[in-house]
Amino acid sequence: MTRSVLRYTPHRIVQHPDTDVTFEAECLHCQWKAQPSEDGGAVDIECMTHTARSNHRGFRRTCTSFAMVVREE
Repeated sequence: MTRSVLRYTPHRIVQHPDTDVTFEAECLHCQWKAQPSEDGGAVDIECMTHTARSNHRGFRRTCTSFAMVVREE
């Protein structure tokens, strides 16, 4: 019979330190897209401006970040 020793090391997921969060949005009614930005408020303002010009009210918003798994210290 073979014996095994199991060791568990706790991990956590963190945002990659060399990257920022990027916000994006696209209209659900046409091909319009907001300029990607690190400022989510700026993207929201672009969406509201598009709504004022086109009366399109639906948007897909995405928030992209890069993560890495590290061992707990």
